[in-house]
This record gives sequence, structure tokens and C-alpha cells, in this order.
Amino acid sequence: MAPPLAAALRRRLLLLRRLPLLPSRHLSLSTSHSSSDQSDIEYGHPIPPAPGDDGELTSFLRQISHASSVASSPKDALSLLLSSSSGPSPASPSLVRALWELRRDPEAVALALRWGDECTAASGAEGAGALPAEAWHLAIWSAGRAGRFDLAWAAVRRMQRRGVLTRRAMVILMERYAAANEVKKAVKTFDVMERFKVEVDQTVFYSLLRALCRSKNIEDAEELLLARRKFFPLTAEGFNIILDGWCNIFTDVAEVKRIWREMSNCCITPDGTSYALMVCCFSKVGNLFDTLRVYDEMKKRGWSPGIDVYNQLIYVLTRENCVKDAKNVLSKMVDEGFQPDVETYNSIIVPLCESCKLDEARKIMEDMKMKGIVPTISTYHAFLKQEGIDETLQLLKKMKEDGCGPNGDTFLMLIDKFIQLNESGNALRVWTEMRRYDISPGYAHYMAVVQGLVKHGCIPRALEYYDEMKANGFASDPILEKEFKTFLLANRDHWRGAGKYNLIPQRTKHFTSRTRIP
Repeated sequence: MAPPLAAALRRRLLLLRRLPLLPSRHLSLSTSHSSSDQSDIEYGHPIPPAPGDDGELTSFLRQISHASSVASSPKDALSLLLSSSSGPSPASPSLVRALWELRRDPEAVALALRWGDECTAASGAEGAGALPAEAWHLAIWSAGRAGRFDLAWAAVRRMQRRGVLTRRAMVILMERYAAANEVKKAVKTFDVMERFKVEVDQTVFYSLLRALCRSKNIEDAEELLLARRKFFPLTAEGFNIILDGWCNIFTDVAEVKRIWREMSNCCITPDGTSYALMVCCFSKVGNLFDTLRVYDEMKKRGWSPGIDVYNQLIYVLTRENCVKDAKNVLSKMVDEGFQPDVETYNSIIVPLCESCKLDEARKIMEDMKMKGIVPTISTYHAFLKQEGIDETLQLLKKMKEDGCGPNGDTFLMLIDKFIQLNESGNALRVWTEMRRYDISPGYAHYMAVVQGLVKHGCIPRALEYYDEMKANGFASDPILEKEFKTFLLANRDHWRGAGKYNLIPQRTKHFTSRTRIP
């Protein structure tokens, strides 16, 4: 492991030289994760509602809210809940649903979990009648996500006392520490697992490394991988986790090449995933030579490229104006038994659109449709980034007809595009269209419009949207507040005529609810 000073200097150099890249979203290749690694992903709704279940769930949630509000301490709240609750069976999926509904309030989750635990303990339930493991896991995840690690550890210790502590619970805790950039605490959690009589193996160790990489602490993950080599021998899978971080989190070619050399120095032979990650990285930055070189080496080593590798090849060839070769790779895929999917065609369409070759991109999309492959919202976004306002409005209608959106991200992208093109009028036309598609503007939409209008000197109009944003419950922005107040004071005697903006709030009824000068 590198000395602390050397490691710190290397990190500083990395930050200085690393330039932000804009890789296409459709190009993503990650190492495969085991089931224990999925806890850091945002939970979907864990349990579908059962018939007649909503009334019981609503009643239980009200009891939780009442106990939390009237009790003076968590202990009193639990006593009140135990004495008055007629909630769902602690062993039923309904309790997990309740925890999911409360997930943004970790203290309420902790109260509901303790209620379920006390009920099962009082009844002596075991096995199928015990509190489901998913309830514990969801409580730990909720607490860690909110930074309430005291509640997360309390749930872990309670699980230990009940004899139901799982590896997944500890992995969730490590991941939440990593997501909070608490690297030392994430590693410490891993180190204390054996004290909690939880088995530690290479799978759990790799879960920690992945969590650190996902939170952009890739240097720490690498140092840990090398430092623990006596306990967890170096493997291609371990290095692939670090490669994945440098390929897909930062896309740093210099670091990718360094890790590749480090694998050779440690006598680790790259596997198919290693080569696939290298192809992914080089294609993202448009390095056609190294992409083809690694692909050829992959074939020589006996590793069969998958559809992801072919998609990367097609992308970089198209990006580097080798469309004919990209189509040959597409044909080769079919000959080898691979069925091109929408990502394959997007690998051609996106770079064509980026090069403003829209007619060629349209032909590819028509060919894709003829083969029964439905475009995704990413396909349409590639065109929308390049089209003018009239073509944009037509494409939005087409997206609606094809069931591919548009969604809030679509309109945010368009607003940003027209603002950057100094076409604030078209940005406002997009805003009007967004309303017609029944999409409610969010904070990001309002800020994009307001900041864009201010940038282009349309401050009176920006003030209208800013007031609307605040009226809809969104937080004010201190920088904009200061700018608007400065502008209002500087223009106290202007814009008074009929049909014009009066910027002095206290002078006319029209501005009674507008931004006021203190």
C-alpha cells in the first residue's frame, strides 16, 4: 500500500488532471454484482398491497404518527403504541409495507420496527412467525440513508440479540457509510463483523470495495484491496471492481491503464470482464486505436465478446466516422448468434446525432423499427439535442404516440439546450409544451428557466417564474434573491406604463404577492 503522503499527493494530482467527460448514457458496463450488493440501490416498492390491506396500513401509520407526537421519549412512544396498537401482524408483508411508507422518517421506522420486534418476542414467535429479515434490512437502510447511524446500529444490535443478524444487514450498513463518504467507518464495520459472529468472506469484502467505488472513493478501495491481500488473495474479479470504478465512475484513462499494469505486476491474468471494461473505457473517450487493440487481444486470449463489447465497438466506430465498419460489426454480431437490441442501434444513432448527421440517424431508426425494435426515450433524446424548435415540437408528439415519454428529464434537457443557445423564447415555448403534456415543473425546471432568463437579461420575466416557484412550495435561492432585490432597487422608477412590468411591489395591487423589498 502506498505511504499516506504519496497517496495524498497522487489523489491531488488526480483531481487536478481529471477533466469531466460526457459519456453517452446508453454506454454503461459494470461488473456483475451479487445479491448482497443490491441494497445500495433505491428500494422499489417491496411488497404489493394485499386486498383490504390499505385500511389496516393507514390505521397503523396514524398510530405511529400519534405515538411519536404525544410521547416525550422513544420509550414512551413504544409503550403507547404497544398498549393501543392493532396494527398488522409483525410477521406479515404489511409491516414491511409500513416501513417502506415511513422510510423518509428513520425515527418512525425505528419505532415501528421495535413495535414489531416486541410483539414477536412477547409471543415467542420463531421461524415463519418471526419478524421478516426484510423489515430489519429496510430499517437499517432507512436510518443509514438519513445519516442516523445510531438507529442503524441499534437495529443491528437488536438483530444480534435475537440471533437473526445477517450478512446483508452488515453489508447495507457498510454501503450507507460509503455513500456518506465515511470510508474509515465503512471499513471498521467490515472489521467488526466477526465480533458480531457474522461470517466474513471474499464476497463481503468485494461488496465493500464496490460500495467504496460507487461513492467515488476508488483510491481507498484500491489501497484496501492491496493491503488485505494476505487475507483475501488478489484476483481478476477484485481488480475488475477497481477497473469498473475508473471506467464508469470517473472514466479516467490514465488510471485504467495504471490498474491494467498493476494487474500484470501482481501476476493477475485479465479475464473477459477485464477486457470488456477496457473496451468500454476506450470507446467512451473515442479512442478507436486502443479499443480495437484491446478487442483483438481479447479474441486472441480466447475470450468471446458479448453484446456489450460489440455495442461499444459500434459506438466508437460510428463516433470516429467509420459508419460502414460499424455496420459490418452489426452484421458480424448477427452471424455469431447475437440479436441486436435497442442499445445496439442507439450505439449508432447517438454518435450520428452528435455529429449532426440526422438524416443517417433517421434511416437507422427506421431500420430498427422495421425489425420490430422499439426506440427508447434515449433514442429520441439524441435527436432532440440537435433539432430546432419546430422539429422538437413534432418529435415530442411522436414520442407521445410511441409511448416513449416525454418526461420531466426531456423538458429539462430542452430548456437547458435552448438557454445555452441564447434562445430564451424557445425555452419558454418548451415550458408551455411541458404543461400541455401534464408534466408538473420541478425545482430543477424552475431554476433552469429563472437562471437562464437572468443570464440573458430578462429579469422581469425571470421574477415571474421565480415567484411562481416559491408559490408552489419550492425553496428560495439566496443568490437569486440578492440579484432580484438589487435589480428592483436599481429600477424603482421604471416599467410603469400600461402592459409593462411594475417592479415596485408596494405600488400596485398586481404585485401584492411578489418579491418584496425589505
